[in-house]
Amino acid sequence: QVQLVESGGGLVEPGGSLTLSCTVSESDVWQSSKAWFRQAPGKEREGVACINSRAGRTYYSDSAEGRFSISEDRTKKMVHLEMTRLRPEDTAVYYCAADQRSWFGVYVCLGPRNYDSWGKGTQVTVSS
Repeated sequence: QVQLVESGGGLVEPGGSLTLSCTVSESDVWQSSKAWFRQAPGKEREGVACINSRAGRTYYSDSAEGRFSISEDRTKKMVHLEMTRLRPEDTAVYYCAADQRSWFGVYVCLGPRNYDSWGKGTQVTVSS
């Protein structure tokens, strides 16, 4: 069974930067797709960024494009989300997710229903 553990959340001022990390404890099945989602109070969970490891493709939501960057370190089995120019509306619990299937396209790769394994989340608060 795949276990995901997020870290790196915290309080940051508007315009600041923060990097989230996710450790992927994998089974003997390689997780082809990995993604970051977020959920703010009273809102649905939304995809922020994803990476198709098999194809080397990344996808971003409109709000994340140009500000966030997803990457992975296969040796350390970690996935990172570098966030810059943070805004108060980025405040949310951020979740790491992984799936064995190889997802292509922004809507598919960022679809929460397409992921079987989830972390417990890490809080990101953007406030002055």
